[in-house]
Order: sequence, then C-alpha cells, then structure tokens
Amino acid sequence: MSIQNEYLNGLMERVVKRDPAEPEFHQAVREVLTSLAPVANARPELIREGVMDCLVEPERTIKFRVPWEDDKGNIHVNRGFRVQFNSAIGPYKGGLRFHPSVNESIIKFLGFEQTFKNSLTGLPIGGGKGGSDFDPKGKSDAEVMRFCQSFMNELFKYIGPDTDVPAGDIGVGAREIGYLFGQYKRLSNEFTGVLTGKGLTYGGSLARKEATGYGLCYLADCLLKDGGKGFEGSTVVISGSGNVAIYACEKATQLGGKVVAMSDSNGYVYDKDGIDLPLIQQIKEIERGRIKEYAQRKAGAEYHEGCVNIWNVPCDIALPCATQNELPLEGAKALIQNGCFAVVEGANMPSTPDAMDALQEAGVLFAPSKAANAGGVAVSALEMSQNSMRFSWTFQEVDDRLKTIMTDLYHNAAQAAERFGMAGNLVAGANIAGFLKVADSMLAYGLV
Repeated sequence: MSIQNEYLNGLMERVVKRDPAEPEFHQAVREVLTSLAPVANARPELIREGVMDCLVEPERTIKFRVPWEDDKGNIHVNRGFRVQFNSAIGPYKGGLRFHPSVNESIIKFLGFEQTFKNSLTGLPIGGGKGGSDFDPKGKSDAEVMRFCQSFMNELFKYIGPDTDVPAGDIGVGAREIGYLFGQYKRLSNEFTGVLTGKGLTYGGSLARKEATGYGLCYLADCLLKDGGKGFEGSTVVISGSGNVAIYACEKATQLGGKVVAMSDSNGYVYDKDGIDLPLIQQIKEIERGRIKEYAQRKAGAEYHEGCVNIWNVPCDIALPCATQNELPLEGAKALIQNGCFAVVEGANMPSTPDAMDALQEAGVLFAPSKAANAGGVAVSALEMSQNSMRFSWTFQEVDDRLKTIMTDLYHNAAQAAERFGMAGNLVAGANIAGFLKVADSMLAYGLV
C-alpha cells in the first residue's frame, strides 16, 4: 500500500523512525494514512493545523509493573499498559487484553484502531486500549484474582466513568472484569460504570457478550445484500472460539448460514454437518478446554493441527475472529481459489496487508475490523448509558439498537468511500468516516 500524499508519506516515515520496534502500530497507521490521502489532499487545513500529526501520537501512554503471588507463594512481575489515544469525541474507551504477546506496539495499534472504530459507532466515545503480558490460561481463580487486583491498584489512578472506561478483550472475560471492578470499587469508594462487560447483577448490559459477534454478522449481512449475496444457504468458516467467534457462529446460523469450522491457537475443527454450538460453548466457556475436544465428542468431526490452515477449508464466507495477522496471503489465496465471496473481520486487524490487497483485487467482498467488529464497543457504550441512568434495557431493546448502529455504520462507511472516489472500498470508507468526526472535533478545540 502506497500513500498518495507527500506529507503523509513523510509522517509515516517519522512514525517508523520515532518508534522503530512497533510493527503492529506501523501496519495500522499505514493502512489509515493510505486511505486518508484523498482527504488530506482535499482539506489541507488538517495538515496545517496539526491534526494529522496529533492523530498518530497517543495523548497519554501509561506503563507499569504488576507484581502478584501465585498459589505456591512465588512472586511474579508482569507489565501493565494503558494507552489513552484520543479523547476528541468522548472519554477513552477500549478493552484490556491479557496475553503473553501484549507489548506497547500491540496496545498502541489497538488504541489507534479503537479511535476510528468508536467514532464509526456514532456514539460519544474516544479511543484507548490496555492490558498486560500476563497469561490467564492455566492459572487458578485465586491467582487471576490476585493479578487483577494488583493490576487495578495502578490502573485505577487513570480511569473513571467520564475519563476512561476499559472493557474486556482477549484473556479478559466476565471473571476478570468482576475482579477488576471489585478492586476499583474498593479503591475509589464509589459504584460507577467505570468498566463495561460487567455481570448482570452489578451493572452489566444484556446482549453485551453477544454484541461483537452479532454486530459482525449484522454488518456482514448489509455487505452481502449490497453484493447480491446472503448468509442463507452459505457455508461459513470462523476462526477462533472465544466470545466473538461463538456469537458470530450463533448469529450466522440464525441468518441461514452453515458454520463448518472453528479454531483455537493449536488447531481447528471441521464438521461437515455444521458446528454444534452448544458443544463448543460447553468446551470453551464452561470447561475452558481446547478445540480438539470437540472432535473427540462429536461423531464425524475432524481435528487438524495448525490454526492457520483453517483457511484451506472451502467456504463462501470467512469470518476471522481470533487475533491480529491471522489471515496471511497464503490463506487469502486459498479462500479465493475455493470460491469464497466475502471476508468480514471479527478480530482486530486479522488480515495481513498483502492478504487484504489480494482479497480486494480478486473482487471478494471485504469489511475491515474497525467497522465490522464495532458491535462490542457499541453495546459497551450502551452499558455506560444504562449505568448513568441507573436503568437497564431488555435484550431485545439492546439488540435492536445494535442492529441499527451496525446498519448505519455500514452505510456511512460506504458513502464516505464513494464521496472520495473509492466506491466499494469499505476499508477506505471506514477509515475516512471514522477519521472525519474525530478530526473535525480536534479542529473545533483550537490547538490540538
């Protein structure tokens, strides 16, 4: 991807020079700046007033140590992060990720993407992200609790319901959110909606756990209909088997698709008869087991080592819902060769740049993550609204709002692409539509 603007090319070079060891962040910035070249050409004041330069630099980066004690009395020290990227349109909003791969580059890329994603929802929330290189897998509940409490001992200084509202992400589910919120409540001596994804008994929202997967499919449905396609009668492959993948599987099935493959970090399962979702939920949500156990319990299902090979499974629709850069060029070529007509991203930046280019050049309908997986943060913002009102909506009310948000988001992104001469390019449209709201707000404040 080349950036068709001299100033933005120079800005990209400065980003790389300033932080040379942050490849994920560089990848995210390059994709956005490539899309924004026609906007910068049409609106030079965005460069003159410093908006573009401020856009690629977080407002604040917080990095801290997290000491915790395991069940044997041994002390461990992990790193904690919170990047508060942009608050032009509202308080920072974005998840916390607990995974060994977490580093400053990944948190910055996620916070950068979150800024545009949150803007696209139409809701008043800015962009942020955080987490730790702590791995909750294999840890006892007591160990996870002690880690979460230590993590919050530092993080609570920088967050609040009108400042920064974290949520969950990879490795941070209902259990972790409970421990984090409990510690925040003890430290702050107040009950506020400072974390989203909370349990229903203490301020959570109905439809929150389903939101990212459902929203993904609502946007995919819009994209498919515009392309003369649909879920009905289609074969679907979904990578991952976490929260996003599970509820994308549920909604894709409700819309008439047949999901035949899902994965985890070790490998994938293929079930020609269609994935038995209750069994997946039993293994992954209740037992915290591995995906290979599905094939051991379901007659006719196959387990294959190597999660990246899931893209070799023939399908009509692919929904990458696992992690960043999980869909490489080889996977994209396999999807194209097998007749896949739509790829809609459920994880954050799951397609490598060359894979994304190959899919679009082949005419595959493609929706990027900052648009397609915005359903989770949209319902998180609805949870914030309910917390502020001391009120709760029904599942159907939240789901209806989610569907409206994702439908409007799709059309706004599509119209933005068309307005700047890139009709049909939802990657560019999402970047432009998300950027313009943030940029105009930054300009309104004066010196950004």
